[in-house]
Amino acid sequence: MTEELNEVNLSRVLGKTVINDKGGKIGTLDDLVMIPGEGFPQVSHLIVRNRKQLIVIPWLAVTLFNRFVISVGPSTADFPRHEKSEGEILLRRDILDKQIVDVDGAKVVRVNDIKLGKYKEFLCILSVDIGLAGLLRRMGYDGVGKKIAALLEKEIPRQEISWEYVQPLEMNLSRLTLTMAHDQLSEMHPADLATIISTISHLQIQTMLTSLDAETAGEAIHELEPKLRSRVISEMDSELASDILEEMEPDEAADVLGDLPREKAQELLGLMDDEDAGDIKELLEHEEDSAGGLMNNWFLTIPQTFTAGEAFEEVRKNAHEIEMVYYVYVLDDAQRLVGVLSLRELLITPPETPVTEIMVDYVKSVTADAEPEEVLEIIAKYNLIAVPVLDEEEKVLGIVTVDDILEPFLPYALKRKLRR
Repeated sequence: MTEELNEVNLSRVLGKTVINDKGGKIGTLDDLVMIPGEGFPQVSHLIVRNRKQLIVIPWLAVTLFNRFVISVGPSTADFPRHEKSEGEILLRRDILDKQIVDVDGAKVVRVNDIKLGKYKEFLCILSVDIGLAGLLRRMGYDGVGKKIAALLEKEIPRQEISWEYVQPLEMNLSRLTLTMAHDQLSEMHPADLATIISTISHLQIQTMLTSLDAETAGEAIHELEPKLRSRVISEMDSELASDILEEMEPDEAADVLGDLPREKAQELLGLMDDEDAGDIKELLEHEEDSAGGLMNNWFLTIPQTFTAGEAFEEVRKNAHEIEMVYYVYVLDDAQRLVGVLSLRELLITPPETPVTEIMVDYVKSVTADAEPEEVLEIIAKYNLIAVPVLDEEEKVLGIVTVDDILEPFLPYALKRKLRR
């Protein structure tokens, strides 16, 4: 391109006349072909409607591109017909009016217009317009909008999202997503991801989940309403579903599998790592509406012979794998529960102190068949964050955390609010 390119909205150039360097009309701009670029997606070709056919013009042939004039050279060029190809990304066809994820605002929005501009000598997507101003511009009513704004003495707010923060929901557009969007999507709260998943189509859900790492996808799936959660897992590729389940906390994975048809649950368990599958199967053996069905069997334990320093090192070594690290449970030689330590106690105690001197000896606990009301009563009465679940031999089967015991008693919408 020989002329300096200013920012321009797609709606301003679609349908514009494309001329050659002698001023002769070639056709009208129908669409733009996009490819990944260095920084932003860039235009590789113009698709121009010439009489009743579409022709393709390489971007390198463009000499002027703005809202008033689009020209290409040389005038004698014989441009080929446009042939549809699999995986080709067209700006008007594939992005305009489509839903995207605003990863900065954590919401699904619709693209009303697209801002193009120069970036490293190429025409690139700089941002998308999701606001009323963009919609009015598309419809040719931006002048009316300005008049209304003047009468109201208020400006129509501009709502644009930099392409850096755009996560497309169409599979073939994923290669245009910038690294920043991928990273921010993975850093969003699982409840926000679940909200987005709940508002998009099944195909878009699959695209979004495959763009996440397995751990983040698992956290988001667990936040979904149970019926949608079951449908998402059931319709997902079984290998991918099993990978996601392996990354979830055992109690959360058991929640998901417990809602699936038995045959599907068994299939997914069979694809999982034996150790992970074993932890989940153990939880599935208990009634869902019981302490055993609500508990998590990943928790921290130490022998009663440890010092506070040794206990703290054990916490440091294993905390990345355990969701609940507020309590450490102390076991005797027969693996029976004899005490409990809080993480705070370990932080303020001299390292050489035996844990038997600082642990709480009389631990409040429940049995696996205890009803949720009983567990909730103990947690509330003694202001606990978790309560251990013991078998007949006083061995710890798992723990029920305060958030897990609240789930049966809270409406779904309120649970989602609290998690956020």
